[in-house]
Amino acid sequence: MERSMFDGFVTVNDGAIVDSTGHQVLLRGVGLGNWLLPEGYMWRLSPGRESPREIEALITELVGATRARRFWDEYLDQFITRGDIQQIAAAGFNHVRLPINWRHVIDPDGTMRPQGLALIDRLIDWCTEQRLWVLLDLHGAPGGQTGTNIDDSNGRPELFMDPANMDLTVALWRELASRYRDNTTVLGYDLLNEPLPNEWQHTYPSELVDLYQRITEAIREVDPNHLLMYEGTHWASNWDIFTDVWDPNSVLQFHRYWAPPDLPSIQHFIDVGAELGLPIYMGEGGENNTDWLATAFQLYEDHHVGWNFWPWKKIDTLTSPCSVVPPPGWSDIIAFGNGETSAPSPKDAWSTLEELINNMAFDKCDYHPEVINALFRRAPLSIPATGFGFRGPGISYSTQSSTPLRGFRHNDSVTILQAGETTDQAPFFGHDDGRTRLADEKLTVLLQPGEWVTFDIEIPHPGNWTVVVVTDPDTTAPPIIGFDGTPLTVGDLGNGEWQAITDPDTAAGRHTIRIEASTGNLQLDRVNVRGDPS
Repeated sequence: MERSMFDGFVTVNDGAIVDSTGHQVLLRGVGLGNWLLPEGYMWRLSPGRESPREIEALITELVGATRARRFWDEYLDQFITRGDIQQIAAAGFNHVRLPINWRHVIDPDGTMRPQGLALIDRLIDWCTEQRLWVLLDLHGAPGGQTGTNIDDSNGRPELFMDPANMDLTVALWRELASRYRDNTTVLGYDLLNEPLPNEWQHTYPSELVDLYQRITEAIREVDPNHLLMYEGTHWASNWDIFTDVWDPNSVLQFHRYWAPPDLPSIQHFIDVGAELGLPIYMGEGGENNTDWLATAFQLYEDHHVGWNFWPWKKIDTLTSPCSVVPPPGWSDIIAFGNGETSAPSPKDAWSTLEELINNMAFDKCDYHPEVINALFRRAPLSIPATGFGFRGPGISYSTQSSTPLRGFRHNDSVTILQAGETTDQAPFFGHDDGRTRLADEKLTVLLQPGEWVTFDIEIPHPGNWTVVVVTDPDTTAPPIIGFDGTPLTVGDLGNGEWQAITDPDTAAGRHTIRIEASTGNLQLDRVNVRGDPS
């Protein structure tokens, strides 16, 4: 029988992540945030109700301690289920990242908690069924590694202030590694999520390095096989601590939100990984519009950087694949939690919370395939003009002269225009509030005759596919539209839109669309790919 990539451990070999067959792996995953560590913004709660302990206090205040315990038991049972894991696998991901709050798995005295471990075991079993790897992520360490709501801390990174917290963290990882050392569904261990952000990055960096090394030693005493992942300080973006290789079977992890999706924004991470001979991984990114996603995740793949989208599911959202539909009374609870109104009655609050739990199953959620399609460049989708490939001249583009936009893709010799005019101001790539999409300054690509750009896409099933190239409405010369190197017949749809249809035998899989200016300048807005209109 042929050996499967899931039959052994994922490891690092010659600076690359490889599976048990020795083949290089491009990690494409999704984070299961808000399950074992709820975050207030995913519930649409404002400051003061954001950390798990604050959300727990809110629920207790609304319905009392007994019903609050019941709510959380049902929440942990229902927020992520087998149905979610089946859909994650069907969507094309190859792993999930599991954020863990230490309180679920270990007591302050070092006793492991069977209930929390059972949840992890159940998830691993589901992922084994679906051939998905699981990255265990200590998102909230004892005392808190960030001092913010995201790790359930008390406002300071007390992990590094109290030796008992560090000892407990080392013991926790030793126990997890001992428990899962032979499990090949487990991808590896993400030791600390986003340690020491903001001012703390300059206060305890040496303590972080010492703790990383202690955890590494403790894990390797019981588990010589699994990957270790180290995150930098300041939201995993400051890699100054990475000056040496602490373990050869390790990966360096960065996170990327609300930054220009271009090579200059990640070049430092690539350089550090190359210098140390270690692979790098974008472990969290998302919370943005589909244009940003389609561009950023193409960037990672073009530079062989594995990635993990954040997160799979939230309450009442447009920016995650799954949105839990809030029941009618949920707005009253949110208004109370945000200090805008008095509390609903305990009876009404409990009725709303029960309905919320019932709405968490995958088949009851609103599903947003456009988010998935943007991540994988999977048709049907819409790609902004500035989302052309990142593999450089001669492959992703060809130009004779250019005026790069300062602050975005300025390393690529392609003319990018903002708001219809050449500018030296960087475009805005800000935060999406989860309900309305961003309305960034419009960016277009200007091509002179003979210049071209290419877009990589995935076709999910064979057949005719329609490519619509959107240009400036005053464009009169049709663009040349190529598909896998073959020119297509172009039709004029009017108002600057040009249509071409692929061969009916177009196969499922990866394909390349090339857009070239013909006899006149071409101001390119976007490329849309959809099924055959017939």
